[in-house]
Amino acid sequence: MDSPIIRTEGIVKSFGAVEALKGIDLQVAPGTVFGLLGPNGAGKTTGVRILTTLLMPDQGRAEVAGLDVVRDAEALRSQIGLAGQFAAIDENLTGFENLVMVGRLYHLPKAKARSRADEVLERFGLTDAANRTARTYSGGMRRRLDLGASLVARPRVMFLDEPTTGLDPRSRLDLWDMIRELRSDGITLLLTTQYLEEADNLADRVAVIDLGRVIAEGTSDELKDMIGGEVLELRISEPSELGSTVEALNGLGGEPKVDADAGNLRIPVGTEGSKIVVEAVRRLDTIGVRIVDLALHRPTLDDVFLSLTGHSAEEEHADAGATDGERRKVKR
Repeated sequence: MDSPIIRTEGIVKSFGAVEALKGIDLQVAPGTVFGLLGPNGAGKTTGVRILTTLLMPDQGRAEVAGLDVVRDAEALRSQIGLAGQFAAIDENLTGFENLVMVGRLYHLPKAKARSRADEVLERFGLTDAANRTARTYSGGMRRRLDLGASLVARPRVMFLDEPTTGLDPRSRLDLWDMIRELRSDGITLLLTTQYLEEADNLADRVAVIDLGRVIAEGTSDELKDMIGGEVLELRISEPSELGSTVEALNGLGGEPKVDADAGNLRIPVGTEGSKIVVEAVRRLDTIGVRIVDLALHRPTLDDVFLSLTGHSAEEEHADAGATDGERRKVKR
């Protein structure tokens, strides 16, 4: 087995009274996509900033591509690329000029920087817009340009910090395809996301992070197997009856997750899903609740996160300025 290309050991980082990271241990195999999954405020971006030499850890150590992120920070920067939550491009420059500028900042010779800019523009479908100023680009085009800029120096490791934030569905799917292409080229990618579907679709392995700690790690299937059994999902005709529905189904399975706007309810039901479906229908018929849709399915990553933490992965934590004691209390 290849040695990890990213390794962290006991990384701790605080901002005043707020403990952003509380001892993070990670290992990422080369040539894979590793998903760091968690809600806003979980510590994902802090971890990325440490791994990309933008922050110093308070405790612990980390290596990327065999280089220590503190001791070898200058040498490491030429080995990595970073695309953050917001496109870091100069809107007054053209797409081509943005990429040439990045190449020059990486100390590429002028001719090489121009050549790489042309290659990146072609790869990301931006050749026709090469000479337009970036302010005229759509959100999806800006994100592609930003991702392309992080590849100008041909990094071994890419860090993508919630790269699809704010994108429309079509642009999001396009970016997913680009991430898969980068992986097929042998680039290692660490992807932070709060979207369960994104981690499920892209990541070879996933670490679930909450309140500054890794609370679970594995493949998507391994994480889903952690809670076992099946999930009963149903939708009723009148969302106003969700309260009585939850009460009627009390005791049939685990803690339900309710989507009040859609009138949906999901309940972990273990291994006797078929019997529970029959009982659920009987109980709801007794109280006059009309079921629009009902199904049994394997747990999703959302079910896993809810089971591990007691809240949805897309739920935001308390304000980042709060002390740890003031933050949300998480069920264990």
